[in-house]
Amino acid sequence: MSSPCALLTWTLLTLLGLGATREDFTPCGPIVPRREWGALPSRCEQRLDLPVRYVVVSHTAAIPCDTPTSCMRQVQNVQHYHMRTRGWCDVAYNFLIGEDGLVYEGRGWDTQGAHSGPTWNSKSIGISFMGNYMDRAPPQRALRAAQSLLACGVARGALRTNYEVKGHRDVRDTDSPGDRLYDIIRTWPHYRY
Repeated sequence: MSSPCALLTWTLLTLLGLGATREDFTPCGPIVPRREWGALPSRCEQRLDLPVRYVVVSHTAAIPCDTPTSCMRQVQNVQHYHMRTRGWCDVAYNFLIGEDGLVYEGRGWDTQGAHSGPTWNSKSIGISFMGNYMDRAPPQRALRAAQSLLACGVARGALRTNYEVKGHRDVRDTDSPGDRLYDIIRTWPHYRY
C-alpha cells in the first residue's frame, strides 16, 4: 500500500476506533506515527521525567504543508536537516503539526527534545507548527490539532494538569513561533510568560 493510502487508512481506522487497542482510548486525536511518515531510526537515548510541566511552541519557519502527502514530506525534510546537517540524534521536536490538521510524531512523549536549549529541553514537550507564522496564522484545524494534543498529553500522564505553554521566544532569543502564532498561543488558558 502506498504511503498516502496507508496514512488515510490508518487515520480512518483511528477515527472509527478500529485501529486502537484498549489502552489507547484517551481523548487523543490521530497522531501520525513515525513509521507512517517514514522516519529515520532515532539515535536518542535521553528520556523525559514525566509528567513535564512545560510545553514550548515553535514554528519551523519553512514553507507550510496542507495535505498529508506534503506534510509527510515536510516532516521528513525537517528530520533529515536535524540529523544529517545538525548532527542531532533525531528531529528536534516531540511533535509537529501540519496545516492538514494532523499531528506528526517526532520524538514522542517520552524522549527529550532538542528544541529549546538544555535548560528547557529536559523539562518540556516541544511542539512545532510546520510553516512560517510571522505574517499569518495557522488554519483552525492545525490549532485544534494542537489543543487535542495537549489534552492527550494530560490524559496520558505526559503533561501535568497545570502545565504551562510557552512560546519559543519566551525561552530563547528567537522570533519563533512567529508573531501571528505567538499572539494566538498567548490567549490559550495554559499560556504563562
